[in-house]
Amino acid sequence: MTLQHSAAQSDRNMDDKKIIINIGRSFGSGGKAVADILSRKLGIPVYDNAILEQAARDSGIATEFFRKKDEHKNKFLSAIMKFDTWHFNTDGGVLSGNGLFQFQCDAIRSIAEKGSAIFVGRCADYVLRDMDCCLDVFICAPKDVRAKRISERLGIDEDKALDMLLSKDKERSSYYGYYTFTKWGRASTYDLCLDSSILGIEGTANFIIEFARRRGLL
Repeated sequence: MTLQHSAAQSDRNMDDKKIIINIGRSFGSGGKAVADILSRKLGIPVYDNAILEQAARDSGIATEFFRKKDEHKNKFLSAIMKFDTWHFNTDGGVLSGNGLFQFQCDAIRSIAEKGSAIFVGRCADYVLRDMDCCLDVFICAPKDVRAKRISERLGIDEDKALDMLLSKDKERSSYYGYYTFTKWGRASTYDLCLDSSILGIEGTANFIIEFARRRGLL
């Protein structure tokens, strides 16, 4: 059976079977692009910043507040680890940094309970660890490949791109480690770890689909 046939079969089964694909990724590895291809091939939605939007709607806290905190994880985490920071919500009360994360977890669970979904980052693999329909994937690639991709995407030189990816990887590792007590990117944490530079972005997505089919998730 070809990958194309498997994907087509998966499309026909999506109405009858729920699958949650959680994608962790090193910065510049193309994880979001892989998620978008999976979404197109399987006909299920991708959630990344959309989770922040829903968490904000559900909590009544401004979306921009969530986004700013999400964009500055390192400073945010440093404050939490020292004494836990507290922030005012729209009703004049206070909300801890851990409280913000809890709202995001609730949004992830709410989405997952309703149907198939692809989550990018956000510790979704940990949040949904008790669901048996999940496939947890980590996408990586060599630093030079990632630096080149980032350089081309952002129009910056590769040295600056390398500094950026090292910083972003550190942020993601700190964020994931703090909330999950698990090492970010460790193979034993995931069902499947893939180097996107080997098969390419679309080839990586196809491999994930075939793996999910063999696992009986599609």
